[in-house]
Amino acid sequence: MAIMITDDCINCGACEPECPNTAIYEGGVEWSMAEGTTISEPYPLETGEVVAPEAEKAPVSDEFYYIVPDKCTECVGFHEEPQCAAVCPVDCCVPDPEREEEQEVLAARQVRLHA
Repeated sequence: MAIMITDDCINCGACEPECPNTAIYEGGVEWSMAEGTTISEPYPLETGEVVAPEAEKAPVSDEFYYIVPDKCTECVGFHEEPQCAAVCPVDCCVPDPEREEEQEVLAARQVRLHA
């Protein structure tokens, strides 16, 4: 499952540099699939929308740091545990109950993001 950042976030930014997929953004900042990945072709999002790699997408949150679920692999392929959760001082980086995914799915996403 993807990790999400709850509204308990204090906007410290400790999580952002720890993400190997560049899936974490400051509130209000637009994101793209290409940033921090090797994606160079149109990419299908979980919503079914297909986006250009460099297309700027609307922020998931305007108030708090947020994680783009389509880029989150829970650090599978990089670390033993999600690094955002490991460094969060208020424990607001938690599994997203709406996005439960098997290890195989996360591993396949990691390979696709970093081909």
